[in-house]
Amino acid sequence: MSRRQPLALSAATVLLLFGSAGAAVKPAPGPAAALHGLFDRAWEQDLVNDPLAATYLGDTRFNDRWPDVSRASLERIHASDIAVLTALKRIPRARLSTADQLNYDLFQDGYQDRLAAWPFHLEAYSVDARGGVQTLNEVAELMPFETVADYDTWLRRLAALPAFLDQTAALLREEARAKRTQPRALMERVLPQLEMQVAATPETSPFYERFKEFPKAIPAAERERLAGTARRVIGDGVIPAYRRFQQFFRDAYLPACRTTDGIWDTPDGDAFYRNRIRHYTTTTRTAAEIHALGLAEVARNRAEMQKVLDEVGFKGTLQEFFTKLRTDPQFYYGTPEELYRGYVVIAKQIEPELPKLFGRLYRLPFGVRPIPDTSAPNTTTAYYMDGSADGRRAGYFYVNLYRPEVRPKWEMEVLTAHESVPGHHLQLSVARELGDLPQFRRHADYTAFVEGWALYSERLGYDLGLYKDPYSRFGQLTYDMWRSVRLVVDTGIHAEHWTRQQAIDYFKDNAGKTETDIVNEIDRYIGWPAQALAYKSGQLKILELRAEAEHALGPKFDVRAFHDTVLGSGALPLEVLERQLRAWIAAQSRAAAGGSAR
Repeated sequence: MSRRQPLALSAATVLLLFGSAGAAVKPAPGPAAALHGLFDRAWEQDLVNDPLAATYLGDTRFNDRWPDVSRASLERIHASDIAVLTALKRIPRARLSTADQLNYDLFQDGYQDRLAAWPFHLEAYSVDARGGVQTLNEVAELMPFETVADYDTWLRRLAALPAFLDQTAALLREEARAKRTQPRALMERVLPQLEMQVAATPETSPFYERFKEFPKAIPAAERERLAGTARRVIGDGVIPAYRRFQQFFRDAYLPACRTTDGIWDTPDGDAFYRNRIRHYTTTTRTAAEIHALGLAEVARNRAEMQKVLDEVGFKGTLQEFFTKLRTDPQFYYGTPEELYRGYVVIAKQIEPELPKLFGRLYRLPFGVRPIPDTSAPNTTTAYYMDGSADGRRAGYFYVNLYRPEVRPKWEMEVLTAHESVPGHHLQLSVARELGDLPQFRRHADYTAFVEGWALYSERLGYDLGLYKDPYSRFGQLTYDMWRSVRLVVDTGIHAEHWTRQQAIDYFKDNAGKTETDIVNEIDRYIGWPAQALAYKSGQLKILELRAEAEHALGPKFDVRAFHDTVLGSGALPLEVLERQLRAWIAAQSRAAAGGSAR
């Protein structure tokens, strides 16, 4: 969930990591050793550059620091990305194995993608309505708090937070002068989130939560010292820093934000959107092509929804059925506690059914947690937070318990399938456990694959005992419609100059989600251009390839083998996934033909 931001990287470090054409060096290793050495050094430097990403992965070495987002640091990391590609080009690709040629290509594409994004200043959009510096207390969700040393590490990170906030303010001020800002409507939603950080006392700060209770193994004297230090660091440093940032944000940044909604109204906005489409979908589709695809998927889903209306005997319009789903108390839990328990039950009902569809399963456990209060009012219905790379931190399915009266029961099964299993937890955990792949492959985050798999997984719920009643089936269709609507409204906002209200109205007309969710979703698409296009792009490609395999193999088609093949190389660009699966289909066809001949 972190946003990749670099730390300072000196020219000397670049030479140490990636070499220099004119430097005296040891005899060159073989191509494969050179390639994997570069992978390892670049991966290590990425962790140094982004301590939050390291924390997310469970690497605790950098848990006492924040990214360096100064302009000088951003320039240096850009130079290091160029240096990585220069070093890669020195390795003769033709002398590598087929597997390492794929590694080479994916590594190269990743760095070329970074360079292609550089002119558009991604750092300018690092704060949105869903999160940013206003929700940094949630980083504690990812850190260990078992020993005195763990708490001291968090205290050092807190002590360093004012500098990070001041850097972020300077960066946003600079980008605002260049007219690169988020829309004002989104940034107004950040103000109450910042207000929560400007606590009246250290004890009421969200950053103090970990000091309210301690593990039993920590002695009383240490508890007193840690809590006292926390009160001082938060009271003297964190709260005043947030107060400064809040004042800057309210008085300087917000008035400079644009009043339009689409990224088109920023410098090189149309080119930026094309870049983001390529990045998130891993395809060459245009915004117009994706918009048309979305309209077709919306029409298909509406026809499927009508079948459910007919089944339950509903005589009104689709919009009237949406109103029933949004307002009938039978579809809602009365308390956050009941809603939470409902999600836990569903998740644990799915797990025993997974071997029906998968030969390869994960070892890392997962749990269910509430979304923290600091972000719950402004974020989506749920999300998944991956476990640590070393397996010491489980994966977690985070569910939004804010206002349970707007969190319908009929969406819970499909949402659980997407965010936990067989969706994100299964796919990401299997990828992490592919020990024969280099780190950058095991942790690859191609959104079209990762989110496409999770959306595809929603349909697998029918084979796993979900959607037994028509309302839950309608929930599955609603979620598929939701991602179809995304294709229309994201391109509408960022390419066709739709307003925020146009997008909200289109969403409400075509999906049964509640208005609270719809507004949060639309604001997510506005602040995160093109990311929402990845889901359907990936799902439709996996469905297409499965249909090809079923047609080619007939009764020899093995769904478990198909799924294991999809997941067996980690996340991939869609064109690479297509190439690999067609090779698998061909191999399976040959094997089936050989068996028949015998």
